[in-house]
Amino acid sequence: MTESPVDEELWQEFHTVVNMTSRELGDWLRESRAGTDTEALPDRAGPPVGRQVLAILGKRRADLTREDVEVMAGVVDRVRSQRGEEPEPTSGNAAWRHHLMDLGHDPLKPV
Repeated sequence: MTESPVDEELWQEFHTVVNMTSRELGDWLRESRAGTDTEALPDRAGPPVGRQVLAILGKRRADLTREDVEVMAGVVDRVRSQRGEEPEPTSGNAAWRHHLMDLGHDPLKPV
């Protein structure tokens, strides 16, 4: 049996700050990048980090790579730096909320 490259603490933190389901995140990434002139292919919709988070959500813990772990740690750090350790649901401005949603964190949902 192969040991997962992600420790329990990061695994839990990531799944706490990423409070959108894979379906919600996938829908958001496709919707947020849809335009009247052009629309990205579904697997290329949204920013790269959002697509990486979506891919991580679709993996089993044992299947994570070192790159996945780096993305997970980066997402936790970015969300925590913008939201604090114990964030309360808040709307903030639209651009801020959308940036966080690109990371899989909806600030309107409880953590």
